[in-house]
Amino acid sequence: MLALAAIIYFVFRPLILRGVAHYVGKTDIIWDNELVGHGVFRWLTHLLPGIFIFLLVPGLFKSEPSLANILRGASSLYIIISCYLIFDSVINATQAIYEKSPSGGRINLTTFAQVAKLLAALIAIILSLAIILGKSPVVLLGGLGVFASVLMLVFKDVILGFIAGIQLASNRMLSQGDWLEMTSYQADGSVELIGLTTVKVRNWDETITTIPTYALISSSFKNWRGMSESTGRRIKRSLFIDTSYIKFCDEKILKKLREIGHLAQYLDSKEEEIEKSNSKLREGSLSNQVNGRRLTNLGIFRAYIECYLKAHPNINQEMTLIVRQLATEGRGIPIEIYCFSSVKEWAGYETIQADIFDHLFAIAPEFELNVFQEPTGHDFKGIQMPNPI
Repeated sequence: MLALAAIIYFVFRPLILRGVAHYVGKTDIIWDNELVGHGVFRWLTHLLPGIFIFLLVPGLFKSEPSLANILRGASSLYIIISCYLIFDSVINATQAIYEKSPSGGRINLTTFAQVAKLLAALIAIILSLAIILGKSPVVLLGGLGVFASVLMLVFKDVILGFIAGIQLASNRMLSQGDWLEMTSYQADGSVELIGLTTVKVRNWDETITTIPTYALISSSFKNWRGMSESTGRRIKRSLFIDTSYIKFCDEKILKKLREIGHLAQYLDSKEEEIEKSNSKLREGSLSNQVNGRRLTNLGIFRAYIECYLKAHPNINQEMTLIVRQLATEGRGIPIEIYCFSSVKEWAGYETIQADIFDHLFAIAPEFELNVFQEPTGHDFKGIQMPNPI
């Protein structure tokens, strides 16, 4: 019997595996390659000698029931272990097939796969103990109820992680490859693995942060997937204008600013609007600058920024574009630029943002404006202190 089982294992089993590999290599489908690659058929053929011994023992050893029980129990254990390994390889192959499918990034199967493997391992252990002890599996399962409280403590993280994994997957809160930012755990990078108990994040400085899976449900985090899937990346930054340089524009300034390409049409329409509004005032009242409407260099500067951004080739014109004035907080008047770069890649995005503000800082003096800056030692260098008495 053992000789025949050895022949099945060492002769017929390799022949079957070669035949399966030859057949799979000729097919055009992909999923059968994953089954072969993850060893599903390899573990399936392990069942052949185990089932052979399990079926042959009762007829050969009727006169030796004790030996028959030992051989039948050993073959049963071999079959149980083989079945668990088959299940494990099928789970791995299914996960690999799903990840390569078009919808593979929508739901993370890692958590579900790990839970399924854990449950299969518990079932295999219970069945193995039942065979070794000669007890019914139902009796062993009933005895586990006594240790339920202990199991809850031991598998607390597993249970919490499993529940969190279901919520993350069902609500599409986080997927592998997403950009995750979670300041409470100093995580800022790409999600590499969503496991049953931990989430692995590779930060942009190439360090790796592990976060408990249940923490993603109990704490807040930022997922940048929306930005990655959109057509632009937001630019939101302000430059501060010194209030002492803000003034009404006279004809000399307007003549100089009219030479700027982006402003000619704006100035024409604005002057026409202001002239129509001021015509309603009584004669002579416009001699005082307080009366009527007038153009300011700051207002024209804001209009120029908006025109400049609308003509910029790397700014997404289909998304929000605003140039607005924020409330002053004692450090000049903030002019905020709110728009979206069509380039989302980090280095390119930062280059576009820097180029825009380099241009604005350099062109502000053309509008007779000055960018606000906190006093430095250079500002006090020319001040002469009085001689002490």
